[in-house]
Amino acid sequence: MILISEQQLPSIVKRLAHQILETYPGLNNAVIVGLQPRGVYLSDRIVAALTQELAPEQVLYGKLDITFFRDDIRRELHLATQTHLPFSIEGKTVILIDDVLFTGRTIRAALDALLSFGRPSKVALCVLVDRKPSRELPIQPDFSGKEMDTLTPQKVKVRWKENDGVDDVILLAE
Repeated sequence: MILISEQQLPSIVKRLAHQILETYPGLNNAVIVGLQPRGVYLSDRIVAALTQELAPEQVLYGKLDITFFRDDIRRELHLATQTHLPFSIEGKTVILIDDVLFTGRTIRAALDALLSFGRPSKVALCVLVDRKPSRELPIQPDFSGKEMDTLTPQKVKVRWKENDGVDDVILLAE
């Protein structure tokens, strides 16, 4: 079942970018950090939309690998990617971007990883899909493209052209 079609995705990305700009005008003292690996596909697009509104030098953009901060690292195979934070996060608002917020464990790991680079003044969360009733930790997004009240056995799969050949979000039975 298609939850977000290829035609709907660009307008959702643009809306998320505009919501971020409305909340943090000019991105003053704010940075964008995409979570490796799959959150980066969304953050790349949000940053592209932001640079249509702002000068490219106003958009500080980094990528964060959380592999070794995950609580399931010993149970599952995770391939490490690269962290690229070419700026200080000290005292800044960090806007974390990921594709799906499910249990909240990925974001917990991201917060742990982020704090190893400094102490931000605030952390905000932007996700494409928020699976509200599945949360195990008290973590909520500040910006979400779509809220889903899906049952736990169902899986939300975000497919990106760069990786999967198509842009959409589908719901799969496990």
